[in-house]
Amino acid sequence: MLEIQKNYVLDENQEKVAVQIPLNEFEKIEEILENFGLAKLMDETADDERLSGEEAKNYYQSLKKTNVDG
Repeated sequence: MLEIQKNYVLDENQEKVAVQIPLNEFEKIEEILENFGLAKLMDETADDERLSGEEAKNYYQSLKKTNVDG
């Protein structure tokens, strides 16, 4: 488990309202979340139709053209 060094930010009533964590730990958390999301997406789309390399390029080009044309 990732050990997170936390500093709590308190309001005038000494209630916890926020947490500060070191930047490198935040970046590790971001990477973990991105990897989790990617793995979940891969699982969800495992049975979806696949495009060949050429089909994927053509589809991508059509998206770019649509975005330029409005």
